[in-house]
Amino acid sequence: MTLSEMRRILREIEVAPVKTLGQNFLFDQNLARWIVQQAQLSSDDFVLEIGPGLGALTEPALASGVRILAIEKDGRLANFLRNRFNPDRLEVLHGDALDFDLRRLFPFGPIKLLGNLPYYISTEILLRFLQGATPIRLAMLMLQKEVARRLAASPGSKDYGILGLLVRAQYRIEYLRTISATVFFPRPEVDSAFVRLIPRAGGELPEHDRALFRVLVRRGFSQRRKQVGKLLAEFVPDWPEAAARLGAKVQARAEDLSLEQWIGLTNLVRPAGSMKHGNDPAEVFTVVDENDRAIGSAPRVEVHGNNLRHRAIHIFIFNRAGELLLQKRSRWKDRHPELWDSSAAGHVNAGEEYDQTAARELAEELGVEAKLTSIAKLSASEETGQEFICLYRGEHEGPFVPAPSEIEAVEFFPLNLIAEWIERRSGDFAPGFVACWRAWGLCLTNRNA
Repeated sequence: MTLSEMRRILREIEVAPVKTLGQNFLFDQNLARWIVQQAQLSSDDFVLEIGPGLGALTEPALASGVRILAIEKDGRLANFLRNRFNPDRLEVLHGDALDFDLRRLFPFGPIKLLGNLPYYISTEILLRFLQGATPIRLAMLMLQKEVARRLAASPGSKDYGILGLLVRAQYRIEYLRTISATVFFPRPEVDSAFVRLIPRAGGELPEHDRALFRVLVRRGFSQRRKQVGKLLAEFVPDWPEAAARLGAKVQARAEDLSLEQWIGLTNLVRPAGSMKHGNDPAEVFTVVDENDRAIGSAPRVEVHGNNLRHRAIHIFIFNRAGELLLQKRSRWKDRHPELWDSSAAGHVNAGEEYDQTAARELAEELGVEAKLTSIAKLSASEETGQEFICLYRGEHEGPFVPAPSEIEAVEFFPLNLIAEWIERRSGDFAPGFVACWRAWGLCLTNRNA
């Protein structure tokens, strides 16, 4: 779309660019094609586009065969896009990206985020879409140059701070090029930059408690000119010793610590090794026969290593809206790490009964208590990992305190979304949960018959 065509279309749809909405439309077609090429899109990809405007990036992206969900705040532009492009592979959502329910993307697998982000919400978008449990696996973003500098800033610089550290702890940031203000209409007052964010590979950074890392970083930068040791005294009583171990100055401010030093500090407060206590190989389980009769006991490593039949519980926790709480298993789990699972689950230890285990696991994994009702019993099979599973149901609104050794994240999901997600991408879930989901569905069917 040339500049003259853009001006004509804006007149026809009666849109006068609004500065407060960050409406600066890209009209350089070669640049738009180059941007889309950097995402290496294919027909297997699902793209979330934020702020499509008149479709400068949407058009070349669709040409690659992808499916796109585009979020546009201006209703007139949303209608224009719906009329301009074939709806088979493009859904245009009229709304504010900050209000978008990110959960609806999970059934579509790894998502590529594409956008010419409005300057006034770019930081909020980055933190909203790229933190914690997110389905986004690649982000290609046009940002205000100042924001891009903050993402790529080095320790000690004025641009180095919370945003860069939080994003860089999960993503590698590539500053691809500076974009002149002259390729936009109307012309913004500052230049832009195009960046690519790629999730870090496992082992690329030292293991650490990600939630604690975020807490420490935010606290450390809460008063930028104050020494970090004083701000973190609650977490690090002996800062001089900690500073020596980190290779930092005692008088250091938050901006003086590198990403690796912040991670090292996190591990001083809570060593990564302590996160693995939930996978104690010496933990002893009840071993049972094909009829779930106890025939002995054995340590975890022997039970799992030899596929011995044993017992487990799964718990489905619902909120008042009828949504089901799912947990993303910790990356330290010995089985099915980082897959989605029941609200809480665990093995029946030697000397325990199912009901005792259910109450214990709910408290240990989620930090809450609730009335639990047994609703199904699953036989040991390959799908359940040779576990006899007693499935329980309960209700709780939270807040939850997930055990970091067990759980990466927790989130309530609508039931219809979970059903679609399992149908599309069952490999995202621990097999035991899928078996429990089907058993629960069968219970509902029988109850309503």
